Amino acid sequence: MVRTRIVGAALAVVAVAGLAVALPWGAASGDDRVPHARKGPLVIGHRGASGYRPEHTLAAYELAARMGADYVEPDLVATRDGKLVARHENEIGGTTDVASRPEFAARRTTKVIDGAPLTGWFTEDFTLAELKTLRAVERIPDVRARNTLYNGRFEVPTFEEVIDLSRRLSRELGREIGIYPETKHPTYFQEIGLPLEPRLVDVLNRKGLNRHGARVYVQSFEVANLKWLKSRLRVPLVQLVSASGAPYDFVKAGDKRTYRDLVTPDGLRDLRAYASGIGVEKPLIIPRDAAGNLGQPTTLVRDAHVRGLTVHSWTFRNENTFLPADLRTSTDPAAYGRALEEYARFYATGLDGVFADNPDTAVEARNG
Repeated sequence: MVRTRIVGAALAVVAVAGLAVALPWGAASGDDRVPHARKGPLVIGHRGASGYRPEHTLAAYELAARMGADYVEPDLVATRDGKLVARHENEIGGTTDVASRPEFAARRTTKVIDGAPLTGWFTEDFTLAELKTLRAVERIPDVRARNTLYNGRFEVPTFEEVIDLSRRLSRELGREIGIYPETKHPTYFQEIGLPLEPRLVDVLNRKGLNRHGARVYVQSFEVANLKWLKSRLRVPLVQLVSASGAPYDFVKAGDKRTYRDLVTPDGLRDLRAYASGIGVEKPLIIPRDAAGNLGQPTTLVRDAHVRGLTVHSWTFRNENTFLPADLRTSTDPAAYGRALEEYARFYATGLDGVFADNPDTAVEARNG
């Protein structure tokens, strides 16, 4: 087995006006909105340190920062009274204790989210004050049984609380902790009269973060809302790209393009008009073969860099169930596999950042 060592001073090469230009990791050609350049790929605490604490809690975000994450990632959804809160989905039956609260039993309902029916409890049916009475629980207890120790301890945080936490930790740790918010189901929230984007812009403005050089990225799986944000934000925008399917706003509009169309050479060129980077699912960078083993890298990182786009990839996790077959250590899905080897393979492609449930592992791999 070949061991790959990550060279911290490595440079990404992009083409500008036909010339090869070396840029530091994390910097995109021609984009003065990229918040900073650094040696080595960014480590983004995916929903916080969600490998160790229930996701999207202040405890998870704080642990991610203390483990060395450069950014923390709050997914944003809206409450009935228009406040932005951090939840992976607007359906909260699996991430809070709402199902055990008799006072909210009547609010269980079925809705159509992004074209698919979903039954549960939804943030848009609760005021912020009501959500604050709930407590977070571990989303995947079968895999992360240890995290259930913290069930019932932490509130659902607002976006502003996440920003305030990042600022406090930046002072305490002596390094700036960035935020990387994602707008969840933007078409859906627009259709029900609770658009996320104006609220996001308002919070960033009030917090003094809508400026060049702020440690902020804004991401979305949809396209139209990023284009709307392009003229209203001074921070870099990131187009999220899944290995399958299509942006829901494309589906809604009858646009036949898929996510994979967005990362063709022509798609990347068009994407560059409104985004500074792409956040791509791992198989688009290194696919797995028919046996589930990690294969050979694609040209996507190079193709994106040539067009001046940064590349962040998701999601890196330590447990066997999430790792390629050849990097698993046993048949126990919850046991840790050879995650450091997976990071080494991906870091060697020259990507600019990773979304990690276990930020300490990502940092250790980056250290080489």
